[in-house]
Amino acid sequence: MAQQSAKLFPDFMTYKIIDLFAGPGGLGEGFASLRQGSVFQIAVSAEMESGAHQTLTLRSFFRQIRGDEVALGAYYDFCSSADAPHPSQKAPAAWRSAQAEARQLTLGQPEDNRALDEILSKSKLREDETVLIGGPPCQAYSLVGRSRNRGKVDYVAEDDHRHFLYKEYLRILHRSRPAVFVMENVKGILSSRVGGKLVFHDILRDLADPGRALGQKRGLRYTIHSLVSPVRFEAGMDPESIDASLFIIEAEKYGIPQARHRVILLGVREDIGYAGEHTLRKADELSVRDAIGDLPPLRSKLSKADTDFDWREIVTAQARSLQIDAETRGMDTLAFQLRAQTTRIGYALETGALRYAHQKVTVPRTRYHRWVKDNRLEVWLNHESRSHMPSDLGRYFYTSVFGQTFQRTPKGHRDFSLNGLAPDHANWESGHFIDRFRVQQYELPSSTVTSHIAKDGLNHNGNLVGEK
Repeated sequence: MAQQSAKLFPDFMTYKIIDLFAGPGGLGEGFASLRQGSVFQIAVSAEMESGAHQTLTLRSFFRQIRGDEVALGAYYDFCSSADAPHPSQKAPAAWRSAQAEARQLTLGQPEDNRALDEILSKSKLREDETVLIGGPPCQAYSLVGRSRNRGKVDYVAEDDHRHFLYKEYLRILHRSRPAVFVMENVKGILSSRVGGKLVFHDILRDLADPGRALGQKRGLRYTIHSLVSPVRFEAGMDPESIDASLFIIEAEKYGIPQARHRVILLGVREDIGYAGEHTLRKADELSVRDAIGDLPPLRSKLSKADTDFDWREIVTAQARSLQIDAETRGMDTLAFQLRAQTTRIGYALETGALRYAHQKVTVPRTRYHRWVKDNRLEVWLNHESRSHMPSDLGRYFYTSVFGQTFQRTPKGHRDFSLNGLAPDHANWESGHFIDRFRVQQYELPSSTVTSHIAKDGLNHNGNLVGEK
């Protein structure tokens, strides 16, 4: 590979992937999907959370059975019906291979570190044909996570092990000496500090020279590149000398219907001689409508005693109350839209299901749909609405109408001034809840979902009667 600076991944080679902190496998899936797995193959993925690990295993199994129509038929039958047998019964060898690839491991725990080391030793991966990927947990770096931590009386950043989990990634980088690594994290990592020092500066220095960072004899070093600009970082450089924000990828500029902004680092071993001449090509912006506009509309559920009739009566009563209050306050435009949208509250809408039947779409409408849709699926998977308190349904109705009317999300207590909208929070007017209820605009890329208590992402789109 040392002679291949013009093309980082030549077509005639297949590369093995080590995926750390894999989550449900989004990053690995992108690699493994390229040209039906002929370029990248996942050797091992490691994830601690059980639900994510189950997804990793099933997706690995799906890749294992490519070309086996009997096993694939069982897989799609299982996706379509809860009564179908698990597809592993048709392809037990492939299921065992998937279990060997997708490992439930908590990196940083000595016994799990030893297990991963043993797996890698047995894999006998060739350095020049190995790629390390992954994103260490982001809770300690994200702006939301840091805000929560500041509210903890006894929180000490230096004692939060999550700040240093990237060193588990670093350990495998030094051990495996892959040709390339890709590390992903939230953009809050750029401003996160421990002991008054920017964490990201330490991460850059350590990734560029992992042997030195681990207190061992210096091993191979890496040049770290941005995927969207010519910026690069090399061992010995001062991190202050570069604009770290140039490592941020704004996904909506590259054909993704979500304004997802993430720091992504491309590390290439110095001996390969890659100059960083390739960056991502921008693409047309995709909107929420482009992504989910053809999903069947659903109504939300009531948290107690849910029926179509009760749901409609509750939403209609709250909508009319909001309309009357808006008229009283002289908010004529908003009052008109509240009244107009009240008439559109649907009857007999369904609430969805884990497997939600739909008319099979055989011809995807756009290039995006050809990319993301699987026409062998006969159901919408995980198309199911959530349950809400009646008071929240009024807030969601208002937020939806406000978003359609003014093309933005209502912000904080001033935009939620109508009677009945303020939640029972002692510090509601403090400014801490400015994004508590957000609305997605159909004609714009989606924002990322803000997670609140119990992973409660209070985000929804601007379609009044149908959640999508």
